[in-house]
Amino acid sequence: MAGSAENAPFLVEVAFATPACQRVVSVEVMGETTAREAVALAGLPLLFPEVSPALFDEAPLGVFGKTLREPQRQTLSPGDRIEVYRPLEIDPKAARLARARRQAKR
Repeated sequence: MAGSAENAPFLVEVAFATPACQRVVSVEVMGETTAREAVALAGLPLLFPEVSPALFDEAPLGVFGKTLREPQRQTLSPGDRIEVYRPLEIDPKAARLARARRQAKR
């Protein structure tokens, strides 16, 4: 059925944050668009010039807080929010250990 709602474009959001800035970009996609493709369409390297463009090509992705196992295959639904996860700057276990050591010295 030509022109069906199935083939109509729809909006998703792509979110990325640094410690200093968070951006959520609305992107119009088609029904077979994958999470990885939506990130590419969002133009995040232009919004975050301080971040290596390779990060956006390779970073783990999630939808509404749930990490995607295969973002290059995960197709999207209207209203999805794709989250681009950046690497942790410090391992959470190391941070807890450092805090515990500082508190023990008091």
